[in-house]
Amino acid sequence: MSIDLAEITFDPELAQGAYNAVFVCLKVQPTEKVTLITDHESAEIAASIVAELRNNGCSFRTFILEDYAPRPLVDMPAPVLEDLASSQVSIFAVKAQPNELKTRMQMCDVVNRNKIRHAHMVNIEKHIMMEGMRADFNLVDELTLRVMNIVNKAHVIRAVTKAGTDIRATLSPEFKWLKTSGIISRDKWGNLPGGETFTSPLEVNGTFVVDGVVGDYLCAKYGDLKDTPLTLTVEGNRLRSASCENKELEADFWSYTHRDANSDRVGEFAIGTNLALTRVVGNILQDEKIPGVHMAFGDPYGTHTGADWTSSTHIDVVGREFDIWADEQQIMKAGRFLV
Repeated sequence: MSIDLAEITFDPELAQGAYNAVFVCLKVQPTEKVTLITDHESAEIAASIVAELRNNGCSFRTFILEDYAPRPLVDMPAPVLEDLASSQVSIFAVKAQPNELKTRMQMCDVVNRNKIRHAHMVNIEKHIMMEGMRADFNLVDELTLRVMNIVNKAHVIRAVTKAGTDIRATLSPEFKWLKTSGIISRDKWGNLPGGETFTSPLEVNGTFVVDGVVGDYLCAKYGDLKDTPLTLTVEGNRLRSASCENKELEADFWSYTHRDANSDRVGEFAIGTNLALTRVVGNILQDEKIPGVHMAFGDPYGTHTGADWTSSTHIDVVGREFDIWADEQQIMKAGRFLV
């Protein structure tokens, strides 16, 4: 059944986050065209964004995925991609389903090719609209730039936690650091809520204890891992072992990271910078922006980082309360920035 987003009554507490998305993060101009892509589960949040697009006065079209194809999607529907190619701004507010990453990559190919200012809001939830999306994104942007200007000169970043994480990421000057602070430009689409700087590492070695969350659709399945952490061993930038008391999670994660030749390769090394976030909520969209370190196995976003390899998968892992050093300079202690 088709839904008219303009007719949906939404919680007024969503309005501030929706305003931030349209007016602060994306800086939509009244002369621009916007493509809004959503689904049934995210319709209330999408309705709050539609209200702000109307307030803005811009031209926009909305697409509800279930109107075009059954879920999980096999491909991103052609009408969505066609409209997207004619827009200057796009918003993707959708609940992830298993094996849909390829369809999001199809969408991002259009975004990258046309340099669209794109807000990626996969698995957006009401409480995230009321927490991470209420951040002062101009302040987050300033901090992210400050952190990026330190780490992009470093040769090695070391990250340690009391839970047992001890990893060393060796960096290459050939791979670019990106700022995805929530202030979105034509040069790099960004997740909302924003707040991170990331690169593709040359090599990662050590132990990463995932006592926060894992990414993609596994996040919704397993949530906060504080009580059942997943311990990963990485050697030469490849996942060598994964162990967890929850053997189903262990098996699911191992399967996800062995779908193609590079699914077990660390493609992303990132530092979260959203100062509005103080707790793990069990949702990767927000939790990866908590001040600290997260990594991802799989695709390195090579179009932006400069890495010359690809993967059909990408799954993030998030920990808690890091100490971080950029070469010899300590930039974080127990989850708090020192810069």
